[in-house]
Amino acid sequence: MSAAAQAAVADAVADAAEEASAFAHPPVAPDATGSYGPHPDQVVDFHLPPSDAASAPAPLVVLFHGGAWRSPYDRLHISPLAAFLAGRGLAVASVEYRRGPASEARTPGTGAAPRPRAGRWPETFDDLAAAVDAVPRLVAELGLTGVDAGRMVLCGHSAGGHAALWAAARHVLPADAPWRAPAAAPAVRGVVALAPIADFAVARELGVCSDAVDELLDGEAALPRRLPYADPAALLPTGVPTTIVQGARDADVPARVAEAFAAAAERAGQPVRLTLLADVGHFPPIDPATAAARTVADEIEGIVRRYAPGA
Repeated sequence: MSAAAQAAVADAVADAAEEASAFAHPPVAPDATGSYGPHPDQVVDFHLPPSDAASAPAPLVVLFHGGAWRSPYDRLHISPLAAFLAGRGLAVASVEYRRGPASEARTPGTGAAPRPRAGRWPETFDDLAAAVDAVPRLVAELGLTGVDAGRMVLCGHSAGGHAALWAAARHVLPADAPWRAPAAAPAVRGVVALAPIADFAVARELGVCSDAVDELLDGEAALPRRLPYADPAALLPTGVPTTIVQGARDADVPARVAEAFAAAAERAGQPVRLTLLADVGHFPPIDPATAAARTVADEIEGIVRRYAPGA
């Protein structure tokens, strides 16, 4: 076996071990849950820091889970990270949203089993926008007095990283976009995106997550008219401080995707902080047992400190 083949095998073994570790943690029940719409998926779980963690209200992390916008992956798998961040003194609002329907029809003549579809247009985007808008109201309605919804950091992993970047860019959406915000939300102090699907052109070139971008936008025919409304790399500059935490060995959403977004941001006049983690794959940033998750918490806390009032 060649050296390159041996390295590929070693990477595949490491990837499998990282994924198994991330999904080995049991789901953590939230401290409170609120609904932002009538659909069962239109809910937000709140994970709160210990009551004796601090005297001042905790800054709020709005957290979006990944899973390529496909239905089998929901917020439960990111709840251990939410609990970990809460243990660091951060309040966390973990967002559920509508993903693709449960299955796709089998492709005729291929013999391939059907797989869940990636996302729904426009419902997935409807939910991302509605959830962020609803979070401050839910904090008040649920009586979460220890939460400072005026200091928010948007965070997400993989497809959830896309959600965080996109939600921070709603004020630069095309004028006819139903999700457009009149201005950047002053409560949003920044974004920390984890292995995000951040540049749709490069993601499509690499076939990220089994061509999830094409499915999310309803196929190649719809891409030209929908990309300007959906692609974070097309929505720059946002003026919102942005950090990307990316595993250098990520095979699911390769580092090229994050690097392309960072380059586009640089060209647009908005430098992005790109933290590349050596010898790290796709899942360690959401695995609370890893150093990568501690880096994520450090980056969130850094944004909170840098952009706090009077800082």
